[in-house]
Amino acid sequence: MGIDQQGEYDHKKLGRQLDLFYIDETVGAGLPLFTAKGAVVKRELERFIVDEEIKRGYLHVCTPDIAKLDLYIKSGHYPHYKDSMYAPIEIDDEKFMLRPMTCPHHFQLYLRKPHSYRELPMRIAELAKLYRYEQTGELMGLQRTRTFCLADAHIICASEEQAVCEIGNALDLIEYVTSVFGLKYGKDYYYRLSLGDTTNKEKYYKNDEAWRKSEILLRDLLGKRKNSFTEAKNEAAFYGPKIDIQMKNVNGKEDTAFTVQYDFCMPDRFDLSYIGQDGNKNRAFVVHRSSLGAIERIMAFLIEHYAGAFPLWLSPVHVMVIPIGKSQQVYAQKIHRFLGEAQIRAELDDSDETLGKRIRTAKIQKIPYLVVVGEKEIKEKRIAVERRDGKSASLSSEKFLQKLKKEIAERTIF
Repeated sequence: MGIDQQGEYDHKKLGRQLDLFYIDETVGAGLPLFTAKGAVVKRELERFIVDEEIKRGYLHVCTPDIAKLDLYIKSGHYPHYKDSMYAPIEIDDEKFMLRPMTCPHHFQLYLRKPHSYRELPMRIAELAKLYRYEQTGELMGLQRTRTFCLADAHIICASEEQAVCEIGNALDLIEYVTSVFGLKYGKDYYYRLSLGDTTNKEKYYKNDEAWRKSEILLRDLLGKRKNSFTEAKNEAAFYGPKIDIQMKNVNGKEDTAFTVQYDFCMPDRFDLSYIGQDGNKNRAFVVHRSSLGAIERIMAFLIEHYAGAFPLWLSPVHVMVIPIGKSQQVYAQKIHRFLGEAQIRAELDDSDETLGKRIRTAKIQKIPYLVVVGEKEIKEKRIAVERRDGKSASLSSEKFLQKLKKEIAERTIF
């Protein structure tokens, strides 16, 4: 891809052109503002992943964006990640932090009462707003921000075998999600096994045997899935190894989009346990995973992947209705209202601009369908439909609605 093409696909440029998001210096660097159109894309992604996770047995919860500093000292995140956390906020002689991760919140939620082995695995999920201090030079559009919404989950397991099974299930979910977006393994993303370094006592939790065993477990799991993968030393979380799903943007910069992590540290720090079949207290196992990653980051990847031409289900506007002239405005308004009442995101352009300019504007906005209304359509009680790819048809409004509903339900990519 040449430099000019890269510019055309760059999500920052397309974000401005399609009016999806805005970075305002007065608000602050790395703090994107989503327009009404951008918020549609974000909301559709969030609805999609929450519905899919609930179908797969996840318990979606809501926890606060702020917590006592003591919580992050307890988890070990503060000493390891304090340079990327915002400074403590003092309230009533206590120190609080804007949260950079949700795991401590979810563990405390788990600890609210005893749990039986029959309840496990327990999949605690959340669309969580997180805050991390990124260096100014690292900030880039939606790809790297200082606040983001993470499709996060923590799975409490009763055994090592159950944890490995849940990691496999998490990868199944990720592969389903990527298939919905039309992403191909090996072309658009790949797996990286991120390993620790037991000689680095400052960066990683000290338990050499746990590191050795957990890295073998993840390597064997990936081997059985027959996906080619790379390995990277010194890229693990401080509490255990992980499988990172790596993607590249149009400029060739690689980032982790999603991740699945094995954790042998937090169960000890939080005393995460369950009552086993024998009636005794047993130590739990934990899997951290993100099925969609940061919503902002996946939006950046998808804007570039589709070059701004989203599939119908993700498009901020599904249909643009355009009357040829003033005498067709009443019929066009009727079509617009009919589609809107059926929850189709339709807009009406009955401005005084020329027909050609109105059509060009809709195409620049990459709207999937144009409906042009003339005297012929009024007479025949039909509508002239043109797809974004140039295909056209004459349909009744009812048939057109059925077609739209089917494409949205099936999340068709065209």
